[in-house]
Amino acid sequence: MKKIGKLIFVILVFPSLLFSQGINNLWMMGKGGSSATLPLGGIDMDFITGAPVISYLTREMEFRRGVSTICDNNGNLLFATNGVYVADVTGDTMQNGSGLNPSSYTSFYPDGLPPPQMNIIIPDPGNSYLFYLFHCTVDDPPGNLLTHSLYYSVIDMTANGGLGKVIIKNQVLLNDTLNAGKLTTCKHANGRDWWIICHKAFTNAFKKFLITPYGITGPFTQNIGTIRAADAAQVQFSPDGMKFAYYGLIEDLDIFSFNRCTGMLSNPESIIINDSATAVGVAFSPNSQFLYVSSTNYVYQFDVTAANIMSTKTTVAVWDGFYSPNPPFATKFDIAQLAPDGKIYIATGNSTLHLHVINQPDSAGLACDLVQHGVPLPAYNFNSLPNHPNYFLGALAGSPCDTLSSLATEVIINPKLNVFPNPNNGYFTLGFNAQKEVGILEIFDAMGRMVYNEKVAQWSQYKKVDITNLPAGIYYCRIKWEEGVASVKIVKE
Repeated sequence: MKKIGKLIFVILVFPSLLFSQGINNLWMMGKGGSSATLPLGGIDMDFITGAPVISYLTREMEFRRGVSTICDNNGNLLFATNGVYVADVTGDTMQNGSGLNPSSYTSFYPDGLPPPQMNIIIPDPGNSYLFYLFHCTVDDPPGNLLTHSLYYSVIDMTANGGLGKVIIKNQVLLNDTLNAGKLTTCKHANGRDWWIICHKAFTNAFKKFLITPYGITGPFTQNIGTIRAADAAQVQFSPDGMKFAYYGLIEDLDIFSFNRCTGMLSNPESIIINDSATAVGVAFSPNSQFLYVSSTNYVYQFDVTAANIMSTKTTVAVWDGFYSPNPPFATKFDIAQLAPDGKIYIATGNSTLHLHVINQPDSAGLACDLVQHGVPLPAYNFNSLPNHPNYFLGALAGSPCDTLSSLATEVIINPKLNVFPNPNNGYFTLGFNAQKEVGILEIFDAMGRMVYNEKVAQWSQYKKVDITNLPAGIYYCRIKWEEGVASVKIVKE
């Protein structure tokens, strides 16, 4: 494989900042090939500065829906996969990184696996230099989206001078008849270990594994919810790990409560949407209250804290008929993903030059501010959004299985506030460690008078601020969370 070529142009350019906890900041998408020219080529969305910095690149690696990426805490890429191979930071195939998911189906898609959530990356709870890659392919094409082998591979980032090496590859974790993809994970209530979950096709059985410093245990089987055929779907845990949603083409939507201690699902609520969808996506709001369901021509919002979730169904978008750049490339609604900036981005279901965005996902109804095709892209994107779990979810304080309270690293400890640029013209970005509660941003002038007050979304790491309406001078920014406060001085010129 050839290395990543030079950067051609950048949208929303900011100098790099070394904010901490940038593990999920880089989203990679687009068509590859060293000879690719516009409108083909690679796309990066980098959230390290707060606003997504969207870049066009020439690189060999291509992506469809089955994409996962991982960065270090400063937001520097470690490696990425499209379900076919693993690439290192240079864009070359990582040592022993070729030949993932051996099957005729994988061979037919050398540009990346098309179904969503075919892979996911988890840091090894016992070794910060090792990473688990859980992955699968379609083993029964073309009629069924079935997986017969759930694999895992292990990447050692100390190898090859920090470029990494796949030291274990295509190790079979489970042989069964599984729904292809739909791989997602959630932190155990001890704040260290991980649950990973998948679904057995033509049953209502979930298969779960627990990843600890001592290895992988399982599978643990639980029968609950709807009997599901093999179909396209997306699944997600809420950011706080308390809810789990499964939305499929045939059996529609199931929402469960989740016990982070035991890994057990409970309180299933089945919701019939029945709108002839051909593409499906789900994403939770940062505060975990609202679930967004993207369903080809519609986007719905549900309040998962309500006693009757189905009764809260609100249509927040109907496809507006827009094509990108022209027919037949409709910008409809496909898979969705919560981003580090606290917004939800939705792919379009076609290779288009846009993404949709929900700007205020913590707000009820139309106040969520879903903007159709609101994010222009420099090249075609084949519905690529990374499969990122909430890497920042800490221990569940006071839970009976929080046995690591003295060892677990909580994101609420020692919050630090960064600001860029500073001095500024009144428009700037604050960067901070992800927190599990809603924060309150307060800005005071030099006389101590509060001149600005706004909420900060849970799990977000950045907040864009506009005080251009205020006079020049010195201001003090403070963000208060339930268990921490961070402040910084800014200068408006």
